[in-house]
Amino acid sequence: MLSWLANAWRVPELRRRVLFTAAILAVYRLGSWIPAPGVDQQALQSLFSGGGILTLLNLFSGSALSRFSLFALGIMPYVTASIILQLMTVVVPTLERLQKEGEAGYAKINQYTRYLTIALAAMQATGYAFLFKRQDALPNVNSGRLVIIILTLTGGCTLLMWLGEQITKRGVGNGISLLIFASILAYTPAGVTAWINGGTMERLFFPLIAIGIVLAVVFVQEGQRRIPVQYARRQLGNRQTAGGSTYMPLRVNMAGVIPVIFAAAIMALPPTVAQFVPQWTSFVNGHFQPTSGVYLGVEALLIVVFTYFYTSVQFNPVDQADNLRKNGGYIPGIRPGPPTAAYLDRVLQRLTLPGSLFLAVVAVAPSLFIRYFGFSQATSRALGGTSVLIVVGVALDTMRQMESQMMMRHYEGFLR
Repeated sequence: MLSWLANAWRVPELRRRVLFTAAILAVYRLGSWIPAPGVDQQALQSLFSGGGILTLLNLFSGSALSRFSLFALGIMPYVTASIILQLMTVVVPTLERLQKEGEAGYAKINQYTRYLTIALAAMQATGYAFLFKRQDALPNVNSGRLVIIILTLTGGCTLLMWLGEQITKRGVGNGISLLIFASILAYTPAGVTAWINGGTMERLFFPLIAIGIVLAVVFVQEGQRRIPVQYARRQLGNRQTAGGSTYMPLRVNMAGVIPVIFAAAIMALPPTVAQFVPQWTSFVNGHFQPTSGVYLGVEALLIVVFTYFYTSVQFNPVDQADNLRKNGGYIPGIRPGPPTAAYLDRVLQRLTLPGSLFLAVVAVAPSLFIRYFGFSQATSRALGGTSVLIVVGVALDTMRQMESQMMMRHYEGFLR
């Protein structure tokens, strides 16, 4: 592993990408410590000491929300906007046509996503500002200062969205996922401290549980079903290409960590909306606490649904079957065309079900530890299932992208 990283560091372009990514993440962490004007930190910390949904939202912001800093909103408004646009492409014909136009269409959809992100960030910033003012965490703040705070948080989220896109273009890995990755790692020291100060059962069993979750995540994330593919001999002009055999890898969890992030973003919406509708506050506080049965059931259901949805977006059996047929490929024992598409769809459905259930179980595990075994919230959130799933998943995806970068350059140190 260390030799592989050393070899990767010797590639000049890859080294520049890694350094650029590290610099962007450093800027993100710096902005997480710059507080918004007029915040009473003591009152704010007492508000977060009670746990609840704010603790989970604070995890995805890298503790920036508990400081009400420039990047207090984190990247979750962008994630929510992406969810909404992807859902709308299924029901809105105009967006569906844009999606089929290739790069130009995707660029247009990304532009709509940015606009929606700014609108959602402004709404969420307004909700937090009024919530913290009502909790006396923003003393002596008039209407003018409230507007400044809302604009500051909205601008911080917009800047964070741009930084994530820059990582994707000029760095290594998916920028949005890496920002969430950095947020969770920043919250880890608090989780370790809470584990050390926890009860005997927590100190004894939680490391074993965490290691088991890591091993399970790696096993499922790397698991795949290899579909054999045979290519026939083809005549291209005066040259005949030889046939061959290969395989089509279908991963057990093709959606990665995206469904968990999507579900967390959706579950964060009701508490935010409740700040604008006081009549909903009691209902939301009673049913949308991270340890409540309703919350866990809805979160697990959303993860399963988003896993199927995102997998269908990533892998279209009809298009794959059509591409195989055009290139002279076929699956042994399966006729080309619609039978191949039906076969791939059937295999994909069978693979996605255990993958989605695994994601749901791992995501709700921290809340179960808190509710039934008395584990502390800080430990379970920072070192538990969702955090480990996102950290390990993003790390594996980033390593795959680095491997692909090295393979494109035919670097000998990697091929050994």
